[in-house]
Amino acid sequence: MSKFSLLVILSSLASFLGAGGYTLIPRQLYDPACDIKGNISINSRERIFHVRGQHDYDDTIIRTEYGEQWFCSEADARDAGWRKAGR
Repeated sequence: MSKFSLLVILSSLASFLGAGGYTLIPRQLYDPACDIKGNISINSRERIFHVRGQHDYDDTIIRTEYGEQWFCSEADARDAGWRKAGR
């Protein structure tokens, strides 16, 4: 391996780690703390999020193909335009 190739690899690794090391993979895919379920109501299309301990949390299934998603904090969910479930 040439010195140039090694320099490119090391500088890329340094940049990746300097940016937090996770910039290529969404945090929701690897962080178990991202357990807030962003659900879209079938009837009203309203965006509602559920946190652990709420009534429908365990029954809520996240289907990313329909635009539903996981959040890492309630603030993240609200900032994205979702409201907290009422129960």
